[in-house]
Amino acid sequence: MKKADVFEFFRRLAEANPAPETELEYGNTYQLLVAVTLSAQATDVGVNKATRKLFAIVKTPQDMLDLGEEGLKSHIKTIGLFNSKAKNVMAMAEILVRDHGGEVPADRDLLTELPGVGRKTANVVMNCAFGAETFAVDTHIFRVGNRTGLAKGKTPLAVEKGLEKHVPQPFRVGAHHWLILHGRYVCKARTPECWHCGLIDLCAFKDKVLEKGAKPATAAKKPAARKRKESMA
Repeated sequence: MKKADVFEFFRRLAEANPAPETELEYGNTYQLLVAVTLSAQATDVGVNKATRKLFAIVKTPQDMLDLGEEGLKSHIKTIGLFNSKAKNVMAMAEILVRDHGGEVPADRDLLTELPGVGRKTANVVMNCAFGAETFAVDTHIFRVGNRTGLAKGKTPLAVEKGLEKHVPQPFRVGAHHWLILHGRYVCKARTPECWHCGLIDLCAFKDKVLEKGAKPATAAKKPAARKRKESMA
């Protein structure tokens, strides 16, 4: 995608949604970290449903330790892989209390040292909580980056590096949210809804779906399977 087209791509997204935000619900940075950790291979809707009651009583890592692993499990049992996620969240809380004074570090390397926190999760926290220009490549961003030609890559890291190189100011902080929302609601995995996409003239995808109810001419790639294979969490 040409430099001028990339700028126009994000200008339109910003015009349509000037203040994009994550759809995960949280009240502070620690709750955000927990929510993002729980969201791996789960939906934001499902995570929010589980964390509303949890976050009413757990606001700090010490609160989580006081609740205990079994107490945490009772709140998140509707989320996939809740047993392993509960172990990671409890171990994370212990490290935050012991090594970081109960605070979430504003450093990606330190974040990825925490149990259950990979590069994608760390990038989300850095972006949402600290305003960092990070690009957390989930299945939606991976798909949008490749389909549109914005940032092509065979791996999440390759797409992330492409975004780091090509996304211009003043759109770098909001880009993560715009791309996720675009992938979630417009550039969908099975059938992209090109007929109401405001970026259609900038998009490199050849098999555009121009009418509701139609299907792409060829099968789309399946980034969700790639996500599982490459452990994008």
